[in-house]
Amino acid sequence: MNISTGRIRVLVVDDSALARRAIIDALSNDPAIEVIGTAPDPYVARDRILELQPDVVTLDMEMPRMDGLTFLRILQEHHPVPVVVLSTLTTAGSELAYQALAAGAVEVLAKPDAGRGIARIAWELTNGVKVAARSRPRVKPTALPTAQPLQLDGSKARGRMLFIGASTGGVEALRELLPQLPADIPPTVIVQHIPAGFSRIMANHLNELCPFSVREAVDGELLQTGVCLIAPGDYHATVVASPRGHAVRLLQTPPVHHCRPSVDVLFRSAAETIGASAVAALLTGMGSDGARGMQLLRKAGARTLAESEESCIVFGMPAAAIQLGAAEQVLSLAQMPRAILRALSEPVLTPAQP
Repeated sequence: MNISTGRIRVLVVDDSALARRAIIDALSNDPAIEVIGTAPDPYVARDRILELQPDVVTLDMEMPRMDGLTFLRILQEHHPVPVVVLSTLTTAGSELAYQALAAGAVEVLAKPDAGRGIARIAWELTNGVKVAARSRPRVKPTALPTAQPLQLDGSKARGRMLFIGASTGGVEALRELLPQLPADIPPTVIVQHIPAGFSRIMANHLNELCPFSVREAVDGELLQTGVCLIAPGDYHATVVASPRGHAVRLLQTPPVHHCRPSVDVLFRSAAETIGASAVAALLTGMGSDGARGMQLLRKAGARTLAESEESCIVFGMPAAAIQLGAAEQVLSLAQMPRAILRALSEPVLTPAQP
């Protein structure tokens, strides 16, 4: 950030001169943002980043000499900087959008076909830049995740259920966290703030990485051991009791905290339906979604964990929960897998017990 002006310094990387001009125009209308330079391809962008030290980079995916995804991966490995991807190739729910988020992009936006059509998404673009400016690069663990998933005593975890909420930076965090959990993981439901159509791609990729089944939730599906359900984009996920056991119920009731799915909606339903048998984890994300729901879970006797500031891409949602006293434990992402397993193995206490 420019110390003298307090403005967010942005480098625009796009091979189209028309698109670069449209992006500059859209961003320059916001007094909190200053475009300090442009680059037509990743090689020029590399030099400009080293020279100008921007706070945020906007990045196209389809460029000459090197594609944007390859450049994003190299950039995050060697010179981490917050990146907002803006491309005609990253429509909501696309494979490339997922790959960009998994590679460390803070936000992924679909660029209108016509360069000047960027004006139609000016708010999303400026908001994405502001979110990115408040983010931090993911702190890589000092040790790689265990080669084999951690083990869980199923008899101790019987009756437990796991609920996880995440937003900005969550795709990357879930890719690190979930593969370390065991094949016999208790029934698990995850809300990640994602657009419609994106959740299935995310679930498919996580399913390839994890020792248990990961899939997009279907309305009425029973919660089962060894199965992790991802809330579909544009649907709230709740937990309900049914004659055959606990099930997931999908709703299109109004957004909560401008989000659908909302972590608060999931956590509140878990507090009401599962109560003390629940274990909840709140990961990186902008805003406060999930904090109130986690507070209800803790009051119901559930075990509650929040990601610490040191490993969060955006320390918003966990911070809100911590401020409310809703988080029983505050841990880095690297510490989270073992902490979750310990919580799942603990005896279920009623709220009246210490």
